[in-house]
Amino acid sequence: MEAAVIDAGTQLLKAGTAVPDQAPPMIIPSQMKRMVEDGTSGDNNESVFEDVTVDPVVRGYIRDWDAMEDLLHYVLYTSLGWEEGNEGQVLFTDPLCTPKAVREQLVQLMFETFNVSGFYASEQAVLSLYAVGRISGCTVDIGHGKIDIAPVLEGAVQHIASRRFEIGGVDLTKLLAQELSKSNLLVNLNASDVEMLKVKYSCCAEDELAYEKTQRSSDTEEHTLPDGQVIRIRREKYTIGEALFQPSILGIEALGIVEQLVRSISTVSSENHRQLLENTVLCGGITSMPGFEDRFQKEASLCSSAIRPSLVKPPEYMPDKLTEYSAWVGGAILAKVVFPQNQHVTKGDYDETGPSIVHRKCF
Repeated sequence: MEAAVIDAGTQLLKAGTAVPDQAPPMIIPSQMKRMVEDGTSGDNNESVFEDVTVDPVVRGYIRDWDAMEDLLHYVLYTSLGWEEGNEGQVLFTDPLCTPKAVREQLVQLMFETFNVSGFYASEQAVLSLYAVGRISGCTVDIGHGKIDIAPVLEGAVQHIASRRFEIGGVDLTKLLAQELSKSNLLVNLNASDVEMLKVKYSCCAEDELAYEKTQRSSDTEEHTLPDGQVIRIRREKYTIGEALFQPSILGIEALGIVEQLVRSISTVSSENHRQLLENTVLCGGITSMPGFEDRFQKEASLCSSAIRPSLVKPPEYMPDKLTEYSAWVGGAILAKVVFPQNQHVTKGDYDETGPSIVHRKCF
């Protein structure tokens, strides 16, 4: 049985057996609905239930372990076809700076609840580099709940130089909702509508001057929402991309994403600067918006560093839209190495040492 690879994000969970040059066969929302009693009684004194939205993963980290257990049970047994009593091996992707307690609780869940035969976890930054054929470089990962900037040398994240920001796609969606509400006063928007509009229409201006021009004059596009309402989109579609280069748009006093990258790498030994900057990898669906890569490269050409960031293009044999699931693809590559070579956490390792074994064997 091939090992399962799971990348549980704030918005989406990617899962499947380890086939390195394919997209994950399973991409589902991480958010779940749970039926709970609302404390009232209906006809015949029957309990009344209501749907409650549950987020197992918040800002990249697992927060609701009961919900995560339910989600993983569905993924492993229903979707991937595991059979109770004949469980396989599993590799998880770790977000940057995952707390030790979270890693330990995850390995405990996998061995004690799911009875896996083997476990491994690796950091998303390392895996995203593996997906493009690198072991050293720097990843800029714009997720739904966070942004991670992580320099990696010889397969090891340089944590002292890494940066994590608790803003991401969800905050950009809220920003778009605010902007659209100002110009479409009579339209009632819900979160799923705005998320869809963000994916469909967001784009990035060529530079700050071009962005300022869009704010004064932009072509109008009309979109009919599922409920029949018509919304007009003008300058708002440029706001999402610009906020990543000008965080002040989000009300945050911080440098733009390229300057943050350069500052992160500047804290690593200077002999490694070129290797890191010239192997920069963008991750996250939002980085595939029209104009984003060009804007990133232009900002890079203007930055203060003597060595400019340069983006790595995925190999041609890799699946399309690799930026959206590069950590999963890298995990599939790594699973083909660690499990056959017995570098993973075995059931015997876990029984002998306990959850803390994850820190010794997974790095």
